[in-house]
Amino acid sequence: MINIRVYIFAWLFLWQSHIAGSENKTDDSKSTILMIDDHHILYRSGTKRNLKPLVRHSSRPLIGTDKPWETTIGYCSVYRNTITGKYQLWYQAWPGKSGCYLCYAESNDGIKWTKPNLGLVNYQGSKDNNILLTNGYGASVIYDKTDPDPQKRYKAAFWEQDTSKGIEHPGTCIAFSPDGIHWKKYANNPVIKGSYGDYIQPPLSSDSQQKKAQGKPLSTSDVIDLIWDPRKKIYAIYSKTWLDGPKGNMHWKRAVVRTESTNFIDWTKPKLVVAPDEYDGRGGEHELARTAGGGGSDGVQLHSGPAFFYNDLYFSMLQVMDSGKTGNMPIELALSRNGFNWKRPFRHKWFIPPLENKKKFDASLIWSNATPIFLKDVFRFYYGAYGKPWNSSDGAQISGIGLAEMPRNRFAGISPIEKFGQITFKSILLNKVKAIEINGNANGGSIRAEILSDDGYRIPGYTKKDAKPLTSDSFQHLLNWNQKLINELPSAKYKIRLHLENSEIFAIT
Repeated sequence: MINIRVYIFAWLFLWQSHIAGSENKTDDSKSTILMIDDHHILYRSGTKRNLKPLVRHSSRPLIGTDKPWETTIGYCSVYRNTITGKYQLWYQAWPGKSGCYLCYAESNDGIKWTKPNLGLVNYQGSKDNNILLTNGYGASVIYDKTDPDPQKRYKAAFWEQDTSKGIEHPGTCIAFSPDGIHWKKYANNPVIKGSYGDYIQPPLSSDSQQKKAQGKPLSTSDVIDLIWDPRKKIYAIYSKTWLDGPKGNMHWKRAVVRTESTNFIDWTKPKLVVAPDEYDGRGGEHELARTAGGGGSDGVQLHSGPAFFYNDLYFSMLQVMDSGKTGNMPIELALSRNGFNWKRPFRHKWFIPPLENKKKFDASLIWSNATPIFLKDVFRFYYGAYGKPWNSSDGAQISGIGLAEMPRNRFAGISPIEKFGQITFKSILLNKVKAIEINGNANGGSIRAEILSDDGYRIPGYTKKDAKPLTSDSFQHLLNWNQKLINELPSAKYKIRLHLENSEIFAIT
């Protein structure tokens, strides 16, 4: 029989619903379980988990390098106004020499973009450009609806290392804006002394002169991704940092740190949250050569880890940089329940893979970000990209801003290893459940739901045999049983069991 997978997104519309042993949800009226991990699953039989890579929207960039100040373009952040539907996008443009520009584009649909002449920054004698401000590297922008000051509605964090601009030392800097266009840099930048300097042993703790001359170990560096953490109600930055090498020398390989702030001015000491290990590559003494693009050694490393909070967990779009061998930097999806302790269940299975054709703008290096756009049925992930690999000898780099998409909540799915499989969820309170709605493609297969008691016994009238099978393709399947309704169950804890036949499930709410 042909194995036709069924794509499911199930919603339990609950007046009151609590997953046993789980964290509090932001909306107590309903609770969504993504099949991205087994956090809410008691056990599974005869099933496997499948990562669903994003699908590129086009082979051409949505935003290309068509301005003289855009030798290459890379890092970007996106915001969509949910009332007007208007998109704003901020991206880094490198003019071909030291320093970068933060540039601006806007769109009504997120596909066709314009670069307005803003008249703000002089470039070669003219202000007819879309440049917002000059910065060192890696600017990240968020829209902050929580700040009562309208002049600080938009916030940016970026790297600056040019001390001739009035900063005491290189580090993470910040800026504010009322509209995302007119920006004011913070007067006391940088707010974090960064990680930078020479390939030396860490300075002695008593050597104040060398400590001042060098950046701080395991601090933020020149790749910065800013978020508002809605669970902790705090600002957070995920940033590239530098690890010491096998012989102790600084600035060996890249890794990721997180730092937090309650007021956007004072930041906690950056904490290392994810780093390359032996499963990424050998990482031994043979990788000590300082040949990697942008500094550091060869070998696989984590260039950065932009992260965002969605539903009930944190997702990171890890930039897995292989500067010495393939020269590629694809995106790996990592997961965390608290934003600090990360798991990498999809190692070497790319969320955004590289391409063989190096003439494509996004063939080699993907600059992911922390600002996905969640539409009703589609999730959008914008990214910057380079076509030529890290180790390319061709200096004529190609670049642009691209878009990759996924159907709603389909980060990963669970399907039978062969034909049949079942998923048994942890006990849940089914108080005043109105309906179960399933988004799925059941063409050629079937999905049946079964209700078990808290002790694991089947409930009469709610067995697999009693269930009406789902056999068509729809975003709004209603799950039913032949003689019973879900709201007829007495108030108690139950286990939901889903029976899959040539099918795949992505989420249940």
